[in-house]
Amino acid sequence: MSDEIRRLIDAARQAARHAHAPYSRFAVGAALLLDDGSIVTGANVENASYGLSLCAETVAVATASAQGRLKDIVAIGVIGGAMDEAGHATGTTPVSPCGRCRQVINEAAQMGHRDVLVHCGAATGDAVTSYRLSALLPDAFGPSDLGIG
Repeated sequence: MSDEIRRLIDAARQAARHAHAPYSRFAVGAALLLDDGSIVTGANVENASYGLSLCAETVAVATASAQGRLKDIVAIGVIGGAMDEAGHATGTTPVSPCGRCRQVINEAAQMGHRDVLVHCGAATGDAVTSYRLSALLPDAFGPSDLGIG
C-alpha cells in the first residue's frame, strides 16, 4: 500500500471513531485528499428518522465545500464495519461508497475536472481496493450535463 493510500485509510479509520451509528451499529469513516496534500474527514451520522442520516463520504464532501475546497478533491479513502462494544469499526472486508455517495463525489470531481481515485479499505488490516470514480459510476450525470463546469 502506498504512503498516500495508507494516510487516507488511517485518517478514515480515525474519523470512523466519531461515527454516530446507534441504529445500524455500522461505523464508516471517509477521508478526502485535497490537491495541496491536506485531508478532510467525515463520519456517518445516523438519525432516528432514517432518511435524514448522512453517510461519511457526504459529510466529508460537505466539509470540503464549507471550506471552499470542493473542486480540490483528488482522492478519497473510505472504511467501514460493524461496531464492537467500544463503538469501533471492525472487519477485514473493504467497503465502497453507496450509490448516493458516488453521485455526491462525482459532483465535486466534475467541478474539479478530475477522475477521483476511490480507495476502499477495511476497518482493520491492509485490504484496500482502489478504483477510478468513473469505474464506480460510469456515464455519471453531473454539472457538465447542465452546462456547468
